[in-house]
Amino acid sequence: MRDNPTPTSALLSKIEFPSQLRALSEEDLPQLAEELRQFLIHHAAQYGGHFAASLGVVELTIALHYVYQTPEDLLVWDVGHQAYGHKVLTGRRSVFHTNRQKDGISGFPKREESPYDTFGVGHSSTSISAALGMAEALRHKGERHRKVVAVIGDGALTAGLAYEGLNNVGALQPDILIILNDNQISIDENVGAIKDYLAGITASKAYNRFRDEVWKFLSWLQEKLGARVRDYAARMEEMLTFLVARPAVLFESLGLRYFGPVNGHDIRGLVDTLRNLRELPGPKLLHCHTIKGKGFPLAEKDPIKWHAPAFKFDPKTGEPLNPPSTKPTPPRYQDVFGETVIELARMDHRVVAVTPAMLSGSGLTKMRQLMPDRCYDVGIAEQHAVTFSAGLATQGMKVFCNIYSTFLQRAYDQVIHDVAIQNLPVIFCLDRAGAVGADGATHQGLYDIAYLRPIPNLILSAPLNESELRNLMYTALKANQPFVIRYPRGHGVLLEWRTPFEELPIGKGRLLREGEEVAILSYGHIGNEVLRACDLLAEEKLHPAVYDLRFAKPLDHELLEDIAERFRYIITVEDGVKIGGVGSAVLEWFSERGYLIPVKRLGAPDRVIEQATQAEQYALCGYDHHAIAEAVRQAYKQAVPLRAWKLSS
Repeated sequence: MRDNPTPTSALLSKIEFPSQLRALSEEDLPQLAEELRQFLIHHAAQYGGHFAASLGVVELTIALHYVYQTPEDLLVWDVGHQAYGHKVLTGRRSVFHTNRQKDGISGFPKREESPYDTFGVGHSSTSISAALGMAEALRHKGERHRKVVAVIGDGALTAGLAYEGLNNVGALQPDILIILNDNQISIDENVGAIKDYLAGITASKAYNRFRDEVWKFLSWLQEKLGARVRDYAARMEEMLTFLVARPAVLFESLGLRYFGPVNGHDIRGLVDTLRNLRELPGPKLLHCHTIKGKGFPLAEKDPIKWHAPAFKFDPKTGEPLNPPSTKPTPPRYQDVFGETVIELARMDHRVVAVTPAMLSGSGLTKMRQLMPDRCYDVGIAEQHAVTFSAGLATQGMKVFCNIYSTFLQRAYDQVIHDVAIQNLPVIFCLDRAGAVGADGATHQGLYDIAYLRPIPNLILSAPLNESELRNLMYTALKANQPFVIRYPRGHGVLLEWRTPFEELPIGKGRLLREGEEVAILSYGHIGNEVLRACDLLAEEKLHPAVYDLRFAKPLDHELLEDIAERFRYIITVEDGVKIGGVGSAVLEWFSERGYLIPVKRLGAPDRVIEQATQAEQYALCGYDHHAIAEAVRQAYKQAVPLRAWKLSS
């Protein structure tokens, strides 16, 4: 890892932990906010990472650590895209240049990394439930002096889990503060009625001030005239809320006191507000307006592009420092999906696409522009996305439901209950399947093969390249049952990828290279690493056969039987966990049919895979081309029979 060249200004250089931040005067806080913002801009310019979200909450981050006694008070961030400033202020400034790198700090809050990271996050909408659990634990332990704050964005508020948490907060009435960071944007532009609802909340400082003054007055009056006055005051407050700040009724009706909206970039005002709320008992929601990308004009103008820039840029101008190469490169799988689904939609009027808040990441931005009535962004709501797709399918629509592999985990019951049991022909396109690189542990798409394989009626497939992705999408369109296509993050391998559509035989693999004695069975894009390994082995006069399974379910029975009869050693390779994966499926097939043949499985081990580049993660997990080549070398050294022995023979 490189040394940290990011400049640190006068005040920020003195702040290693929040206790030092709290020693500053309030007059110093605006300068500190500017220095922290410039630190984040310079860091992103050199190293990339999540950018615009953290710029938008600089003042809020400082104010929270200034008012609350963290880590004694518990601060919970939702998702964690916006927590870079928090990390800088909590002991990690000197190592922040290692963010998202192998053996460096995580790009998301992580409990093992710091006591200030109270809850590990990466997926959205968990903060309210986690914070409620913490508040209840503190109550049970008699530590009511400790405070709990959850910071959730308006994008994360589109997920059902957030409302489950809010509902329980209203029932339990804990001493908790929920801060709604409202910038009208998540990764893509927010969608849905909640966005419109929040946009309709007008500034109501006068309402809150008047309500508090009336409440205090009637509290005093109660001492003179009795409890009936207090009851009347409660009814009066309900009426006042409805008439003066009607949009706040949603939160008030759930049992939370609503405050705001407030300017999330007025740091002095935030400090005053948070001080008042810290001493106010019970559940509270502070509605805070912020600007995603604040302080970097290009990010303010286009927060989607600058959500997580993957290129180095000039921190003053935003211009890329390394101009893109003019040499043609293979496209990203997400872009091939996006172009192909448009082609299929033009061929078949029943084709629609659904994604949970990942239009750009899924490659669906163009379809949304060209066919807005056939491309649905349902917000951060994976469960709803799956059941909504199932509903569409019941009426004959051909649905391409595009969800990142790591996020489909959140809708597992819907896949089983709403799609598979009813055998509805929803086509799941799982982007970011396999090792995902710098996003690390919370975003790994390593589990989908294992968690989907036991589900009846599902067809599981994976393309070797971009052309295969097109053909699998076309094949899925023709099939009349649930169909899963998994493909990795990043670029494919073909320049000429827009080939004519071909319907592939379901459950059939193919031979890629003839060989002898040892057979390698790969599944999906990782097969390209196998081919690279075989190029190395050819120089050593080793020639294993290479097969592309294409389908993990159903398996190609004829192909496996032929392999078992012809080869003395088998190696399976997959970009997924070994437990329950494709290698396990092959072993099960051989075992059930009585074949005794050595099978070496290459895949992700039974441990959490942290952040690194994809290539580094392949190597760490033991299935990059070097590891595959070594497994083949060892296979040729094994003294086993020339062919498999079948128990039934």
